[in-house]
Amino acid sequence: MKTRLSSELTSFVVRLAWEDRTSFEEIRERTGLVESQVIDLMRRELKPSSFRCWRKRVSGRVTKHRKLLELRLKG
Repeated sequence: MKTRLSSELTSFVVRLAWEDRTSFEEIRERTGLVESQVIDLMRRELKPSSFRCWRKRVSGRVTKHRKLLELRLKG
């Protein structure tokens, strides 16, 4: 991500990313950042151990990916 975000927006994105029920699609709608940009931001802003914990937590989490959630609810 080339553009530097304000500290307020950075904090907002970090908070949204930690929330289990806020999908990456919703983060994109609210901030304009796509999933890969959120991951880059989290890598920059968190301590390495916190980043690993977060990645483990969100990887494959149904509620972080709207399409996975929709598929789960249908089937």
